[in-house]
Amino acid sequence: MISRKNASISKFIIHKVGNKFNDTKNAFSNKTVDFDEASYDLMLPFLLKPFGSVVQSYRFNHHANISLNEINTYSTQLFNDEDAFVDISKHIVMHLYEQSNSANIKTGDVLVVMFEGIEFRDMTTNAIGIFKIENKVNFFQTYLENNSYDVLVQKGISSKKVDKGCLILNQSDTEGNIIFSVDNNSYDAQYWINHFLNIKYADDANSHTQQYIELCKDFSTEIIKTTYGAQEQNTFLAKTIDFFKENEVVNVERFKEELFEEDRHKREFDTYKKEFEGEQNLVIRNQFDVAEAVVNKEKRKIKTDIKLDTNIQIKLDIDAPDASTEYLERGYDEEKKMHYYKVFFNAEN
Repeated sequence: MISRKNASISKFIIHKVGNKFNDTKNAFSNKTVDFDEASYDLMLPFLLKPFGSVVQSYRFNHHANISLNEINTYSTQLFNDEDAFVDISKHIVMHLYEQSNSANIKTGDVLVVMFEGIEFRDMTTNAIGIFKIENKVNFFQTYLENNSYDVLVQKGISSKKVDKGCLILNQSDTEGNIIFSVDNNSYDAQYWINHFLNIKYADDANSHTQQYIELCKDFSTEIIKTTYGAQEQNTFLAKTIDFFKENEVVNVERFKEELFEEDRHKREFDTYKKEFEGEQNLVIRNQFDVAEAVVNKEKRKIKTDIKLDTNIQIKLDIDAPDASTEYLERGYDEEKKMHYYKVFFNAEN
């Protein structure tokens, strides 16, 4: 996560990117934006606020040589020669344009920004931001004409959230420059992350924790829920989160021992883990440090509702992994020819 409390914008330019699939063209600016005070005070938090809650970071990637990654090359040039800002920002837009190989890829405004005073891990650095605004919102504009006010509808950029954005820090570790990315229109996630930026998760505790929880979530949906039902799925997820909360280090063998009573369930998990690694093109470590911030973030995403076709929902508490086993009983009523849940409790709240 980054802090923006001392951040500032040093350079800012707007271009428009088309879609080569639809034969719409790019449109370029030749000068940077000179903000008035009101616009600047609104723009700075609009661009940086999304990164304040981002936990995981990325690094540049390339199948042959990292120096061939286009955005890596352009960002290095910008950090080394800010006088070339306008020209390089155009190259960034042209590279983005080349990735539009589908009619689903939206045209939009591209903002290329140089930031100063970004704080990350007790360090202060400058950074490059690349943002794509895909969706415009309607708003009413009032105006005075002939001594009377009238109204018209205009389209503009919403100040609530960016559609897509990345922040490339002028700060690196053994894996390269530290990068953050946000994407609120994830229908084309491959286009932004893999094709345009060509980045991968950093090899750290955040990434290892994220990957393992994603594995468990997918396993719970595709294997446990399908085979054993929603109650068992939610119990497994609650116990998974509890395991991560109770342990500073995850050992995969110990995880399986605590969560699975039968060897066949452990084998099912091992088989699924190999398939997951192949599909995601990654290798999950057998032991890794837990990133608490990632656990808390993923915990908020997990839904533990059991939705029934009788318009009834049962919500389980993810912080009480044993409650489902102790106080929720599933059965089948022969007379009604229906499944049922029996819930035990002492008092209603």
